[in-house]
Amino acid sequence: MKRKLVLANGVSFIGHGFGLEEEVIAELVFNTSMVGYQEILSDPSYTDQMICMTYPLIGNYGLIDDDYESKLVGPKALIVREYNDKPSNFRYTVTLREYLEDNKIAGISHIDTRKLTRIIRDEGSMLAIITDVDTPVQEALKKISEYEVPHNQVAKVSCKKIWYSRCANPKYNIVAVDCGTKYSIIRQFNKHACNVTIVPFTTPYETIMAMNPDGLFISNGPGDPEDCKEVIELIKKAEGNIPIFGICLGHQMIALANGLETYKMKFGHRGGNHPVKNLITGKIEITSQNHSYAVRMPEVLDEKIKVTHVNLLDNTVEGIEIKDKNCFSVQYHPESAAGPEDSEYLFDQYLEMIERGKENA
Repeated sequence: MKRKLVLANGVSFIGHGFGLEEEVIAELVFNTSMVGYQEILSDPSYTDQMICMTYPLIGNYGLIDDDYESKLVGPKALIVREYNDKPSNFRYTVTLREYLEDNKIAGISHIDTRKLTRIIRDEGSMLAIITDVDTPVQEALKKISEYEVPHNQVAKVSCKKIWYSRCANPKYNIVAVDCGTKYSIIRQFNKHACNVTIVPFTTPYETIMAMNPDGLFISNGPGDPEDCKEVIELIKKAEGNIPIFGICLGHQMIALANGLETYKMKFGHRGGNHPVKNLITGKIEITSQNHSYAVRMPEVLDEKIKVTHVNLLDNTVEGIEIKDKNCFSVQYHPESAAGPEDSEYLFDQYLEMIERGKENA
């Protein structure tokens, strides 16, 4: 079945459709990871986006029941160069085509993903439509122009009630504010002897503190961090009263709560090999990333804020620490699901912070 991809700049591509056959409009982004399409498809941070995979062969190992990042569906569409419908993997349970059909995600293959990626890199992320091959480009562009860009996607993906992830012989109790959290982050806390209580993003500060947690975690998630005012206010109230750790969107909201600015990047960071320098140790970490927004590097740093990590590709802020508040965050993903493991130490660093707080209490 032939399908057409039309970009907001008027460029169009003809390819083969698989998955959902309905018309789809979404923001077009690209991801440079060589593996991990299952984790990408089940990552809530990709809500309301369509993803171009730069690695040319996708689908060759299928999808595995134990490897999903959430029960939610992330993106609206997947764009690939070559789709493999016959996985070679003893663990696989469904093919990529079956997953897309079951979860109403559009797919299109045999697209020149190299050219498409260059367009995004040169002109920035933009809206695009996957439509019937016979749809005129002008009609497709009209539909794109009439599309209302969604906001406050966190409300769409956050859990609606509290749930728990417990481990054997727990040492700490963590409350995780769910802005679109990934299972691999929760698994890392369990691995580090933490019971985790996952709460909706609207949960009040008083309710969280009544749970008597040892630490507060602010998760990753989709969209503009400025839309999530409830969590920003929560952070302001919690800082200094409980150790706080934030990842990705959580990092951006911690920055906003402390007077820093965020901005939408030209085409974002999405991939599994971004080099980040730890300014405290001087070491370089290879990191997994997925974000459209970033924290603006301040011209003059407030005495209470310390930039701890920077991206070596574009010198963007990758980590901050709020001094004397037991609070720090990183823009990238240290939980290492289908990705590099250089940054798992951050979970140990967080638990050491918790332990110091207990000793000083």
